[in-house]
Amino acid sequence: MPLQASVPLCERRRERGFTLIELMVVVAILGLLIALVAPAAIKILGNTKHKLAGQDIARISEPMEMYKLDVGSYPSSEDGLQALIAKPGGADNWSGPYIKGVKIPTDPWGRPFIYRYPSSRTGHEYDLCSYGAHGQPGGTGDDETVCNE
Repeated sequence: MPLQASVPLCERRRERGFTLIELMVVVAILGLLIALVAPAAIKILGNTKHKLAGQDIARISEPMEMYKLDVGSYPSSEDGLQALIAKPGGADNWSGPYIKGVKIPTDPWGRPFIYRYPSSRTGHEYDLCSYGAHGQPGGTGDDETVCNE
């Protein structure tokens, strides 16, 4: 009878897989971590969209100034931001387009920016705003209105 090498009991235990209880504990820990991290991540993403809207407004404000230097005033509310891409009637010194592309950028929520000239706010020449996640004026948090400074 051939001799078989005996494997000690402690080495055989190392070869076994995880028990169902061990797997359930790992899944529970992962679920707890996700539950704690997800609300913070969602809040950060919401704030990021507001910051992005503010940056987009600042970026659009630069071509607005170029338009004003060329034409003598900001685009009318009727002409809107489209005046930065296509020459509006009565803008004799227009030397655009002032924004690259064929369409006006939208806010981070996919809606057009709100533009008014003259401004409805004191101390501002024009209004360039995004109404936030809900698309309505006012609000707080994700729904807060973001306007040019």
